[in-house]
Amino acid sequence: MSKAKGNRRCLSPYIILRNHLSETLAELKLSNKLLDDIPSKWEKHGDLILLPASSFQNKTWSLLGDRLWEIISLVFKCNRVARKYAINDDDFRSPCVEILKGSDGWVLHIDNKIKYTYDITKCMFSVGNITEKLRLAQLSCDGETVVDLYAGIGYFTLPFLIHAKASFVHACEWNPYAVEALSKNLTLNKVKDQCIIHYGDNREVCPQKVADRVNLGLIPSSERGWETACKALKLTGGILHIHGNVTSNLHFVPMTHSEEKYVSSPKKVEWTIWTNNVCLKLRNIFLELYSTDWIVIVINLTKIKSYAPHIDHLVADIQCLPPEVVED
Repeated sequence: MSKAKGNRRCLSPYIILRNHLSETLAELKLSNKLLDDIPSKWEKHGDLILLPASSFQNKTWSLLGDRLWEIISLVFKCNRVARKYAINDDDFRSPCVEILKGSDGWVLHIDNKIKYTYDITKCMFSVGNITEKLRLAQLSCDGETVVDLYAGIGYFTLPFLIHAKASFVHACEWNPYAVEALSKNLTLNKVKDQCIIHYGDNREVCPQKVADRVNLGLIPSSERGWETACKALKLTGGILHIHGNVTSNLHFVPMTHSEEKYVSSPKKVEWTIWTNNVCLKLRNIFLELYSTDWIVIVINLTKIKSYAPHIDHLVADIQCLPPEVVED
């Protein structure tokens, strides 16, 4: 192998794409300034390359026609090219993706040995939740029934079934495209017989008094599902996995002497305030539902990730027990 060929093989896809397009622009006598539109980051989903919104937006690129997407396909060794924009401001937080080359947006993603297929133009895959998916996968849910209030394409439903070994999952989802993907994923991972999909608003379709644990994986707040989650728990109690975004103030928040022992740093003050507030509201919900004072305790608090210097995505594992179970 010649040294020139060896060096070429070591070039990054970005450099190779830039070189290809530079030659094409020169051939068409177009300005090299257009090369500034080439993205330095992208997403690869099987045979589909997903470009960021700022990519190739200059109208002059249209002079290349389909040749542009053919070059990109060649460089990235893929058959389909798409471009994503800001998430739609709708109830489903739907993605806004434009297919530039190819017939459809269905992709396959393998995460921790679990297969997820979904239409990238209709549903999102939350890469940022990998920490929580791995954590839930390590739980021992053998013999348990789980309710997943915001199932999506199966981000948490599948880890509960495949790795945590839950006996059965009730998956609630109101996005028809996510329901379609979830159904495919249950079949793809051979767990379809262990899950029922409840299509619609979980406040209306979620089963009651069936769950050993309920997952509420919705941010920035899952509060609208708290009462539904409490109703879903068995009368013997269970565990709620409650997600939420918590904003930490720039300045230290004074606390009472009794509360200070629960925090180890000023930043965690807001975390404690949040969990205390969640527990108080849950106790009030149980009191209203069953006219008894349930025991509500945070048994674990996990930080999933930070969205900004002062916004943390947290999940609280909260054990909820009726007084008679505690007394026994």
